[in-house]
Amino acid sequence: MQLKTLTYIALLLFTIQLSYGQANARNYTVKGLIVDEQTGQPLEFATVSFFNATNDLVAGGITEIDGKYSISVPEGIYTVQYDYISYKTVRKENVLVNKNTELPPVAMALDAASLDEVVVTAETTEVVVRLDKKIYNIGKDLTTSGATVSDALNNVPSVTVDVDGAINLRGNGNVQILINGRPSALAGFGNTDALRQLPAETIERVEVITSPSARYDAEGSAGIINIVLKKDKNLGFNGSIITNVGFPWGSSLTGNINYRQKKFNIFNTTSVRYQESPGNGFFSNNFFIDGVENPLVIEDRDIDRIRRGITTNLGVTYNLTDRSTITASGFYRTGNDDSRTANFTDEFNASNELAESTVRIEDEAETGDSYQVALNYTNNFNDEGHNLAIDLQYDTRNEVESNFIGERNAFPDMETLPAEDITTDESRDNYLLQADYVLPIGENAQFEAGYRGQFRETVTDFEVLEEVGTSGVFERNGNLSNVFTFSQDVNAIYTQYGNKFGKFSFLLGLRYESTRQQGEVSDFDPTVGDDFEVDFDETFDGLFPTVNLIYELGESENITFGYNRRINRPRGFFVNPFPSRSSEANIFQGNPGLNPAFASAFDLGYLKRWEKITLTSSVYYQYETDAFQFIRENTGDVTPNGVPVVRTIPINLATNERFGAEAGVLYNPTKWLRLNGSFNFFRFVTEGEFNGTDFSADNTSWFARFSSKVTLPAKIDWQTNAFYRGPREDAQTRNKGILSIDLAFAKDLFNDNATLGFNVRDLFNSRKRISETNTATFRQESEFQWRERQFNLTFTYRFNQQKRRQQRGGGPGGGDDDFEFQGRP
Repeated sequence: MQLKTLTYIALLLFTIQLSYGQANARNYTVKGLIVDEQTGQPLEFATVSFFNATNDLVAGGITEIDGKYSISVPEGIYTVQYDYISYKTVRKENVLVNKNTELPPVAMALDAASLDEVVVTAETTEVVVRLDKKIYNIGKDLTTSGATVSDALNNVPSVTVDVDGAINLRGNGNVQILINGRPSALAGFGNTDALRQLPAETIERVEVITSPSARYDAEGSAGIINIVLKKDKNLGFNGSIITNVGFPWGSSLTGNINYRQKKFNIFNTTSVRYQESPGNGFFSNNFFIDGVENPLVIEDRDIDRIRRGITTNLGVTYNLTDRSTITASGFYRTGNDDSRTANFTDEFNASNELAESTVRIEDEAETGDSYQVALNYTNNFNDEGHNLAIDLQYDTRNEVESNFIGERNAFPDMETLPAEDITTDESRDNYLLQADYVLPIGENAQFEAGYRGQFRETVTDFEVLEEVGTSGVFERNGNLSNVFTFSQDVNAIYTQYGNKFGKFSFLLGLRYESTRQQGEVSDFDPTVGDDFEVDFDETFDGLFPTVNLIYELGESENITFGYNRRINRPRGFFVNPFPSRSSEANIFQGNPGLNPAFASAFDLGYLKRWEKITLTSSVYYQYETDAFQFIRENTGDVTPNGVPVVRTIPINLATNERFGAEAGVLYNPTKWLRLNGSFNFFRFVTEGEFNGTDFSADNTSWFARFSSKVTLPAKIDWQTNAFYRGPREDAQTRNKGILSIDLAFAKDLFNDNATLGFNVRDLFNSRKRISETNTATFRQESEFQWRERQFNLTFTYRFNQQKRRQQRGGGPGGGDDDFEFQGRP
């Protein structure tokens, strides 16, 4: 029922535009107000239609956020019809329009016959296909109660979140994360730790953009994930309080508050979190010299983390005029994290006898603050979509990480070894200026143009102090200590044009970007030997065309095609030439010679809706040059205990081809059962060499997820989510498959103003990365678990909100409008 209504509205609006454009009679402005009969609150997106004596549609429009409408209508006598999703239709007969008229307010009542069906639809994940994106309305996902945004993303089709928090889109880790269409401190600017602190309850929808249009930054060869946060549209004061306790011990308190009046809107989300997050790791290294196996080295790691954090976002929108608004917002996050990693290393001789045991304890304390201020100005010149939007944004982040590493021999002799005291002080500044202009042309065409400048600088002060013997006196190691300054400036202009001819729509765009990257290392010993140039200053220019097409086979069936060219820019730690020190024998080192990778991607999609089933599917291909690849190699160095040092380093390979296909099904067979499943199959073919070693590989893998939601007696909801990622491998490393299952229950209380929920994430404690790496000089087996199984109990209380009203369709993603141009992401 809801789908048909939404489709009717989309067709209705198109007919309205056509009729309006062809009208020859003298027009008058008709105004009015539509409200909810029970609460008196205005209804946004309600439809107003004017029918003549032969029941032909002559004019129409929709209400604004304050429930008011203003429609140009030819002179005449009409039947005025008022429609709103899940409300009873209201008709007014013999309405005379012979002058500018303001009609009496209309009060609409809920349609009880369709209400239950609407609620069921809203409480399950829903997908809408646009020209350049898929929009997933997460709905009431019980498994993310008390969870973070990072956890919620792992339930979105096409998206996977690795055990260490790395986010992948269709198996590709080079994905750009946006918040409300912009890079944001909330998303950590590529550091996914920030997403582990933002509550999942703040998400309204997730947009998966695998074929981004020219309005988006060209960064991210896999595409873009845009997280849209909730913003209440009801007048007055409203919001929610969410509390959570869990085991391993954790707790959080989140408040969402919104106060809206006709001229302004104030909104705030504040969250306080405490979380204990134990993890573990295992590494086994066998080294080979001249084909002969050498002593085995085994590392066991126990990791205990404590995360404390406060995040708050405060903003105000003010209506300067009826058509222009200005929004000012500020974000602040502070964290105080502690962790202890106990690394137990056993070294065996050629006879497989224990030769030496060491214990390495790393105590880490990390404190950090970040804040962001943003200003947005939007001017809607008319009701046809002609608008200008300007954004200014500044954010800064400062993090200090202190690591004290103590080590001792436990066998054959007890001996205390020299300690290390390591401090990393990192500061980052980011400026963003963006302007977007949208000009409708005729009834269906639209022209867009814009500019975007983003200027970043990151300074990393890395200092290693080494103990002199066991004297307690520490000296600076000039070969490892350094200050690395990395800046990246991106200037871009774009233009795009779209149109619709019957059932066919297209959006063509071209973007030009100029990227300047600079790196400078100071305060280090210049005699350090390596094959890197530690300082660099490079500029990369590129044109990035985009093509997006959609053909409507029917009102609930379409085919889409997308082409776009993307860039993958090296991040700061990718090019920092100095190694990490979290482990003596296993280190990460950046590569200052790393160049950007460029990719061309093609995507062919198909969508079909039935009454109770929605099918989405696509096949895709991507060709990437200078693709990034992480390799492991024996450095030739040894630790003070004589253990060979293995480093992981990013390099540019010649090419990387990606082939894939995916499908997703949403099925609601009854009111008490909702099913959701998706499957993604992909193949990566890489070619290239480094330091004389061929790293070409052919890897086939897949992942699948399934979710079921059942309404039990007493209106208790039960949800089960299952995810499996198949085995995968590259030129050196083979990773085993990973199975993870989440379980959740929820019960609404106090006339649906509150919800009590319980969930278990990673029910069988199986979310572990198990891998094996083979090279000519060593073999490494490893197992890593970032976070062990968690239990959570959540209580949510909503004030001055009507749960059913909020979850009903409408707004972005709630309709079936497959063709939409937007002035901004």
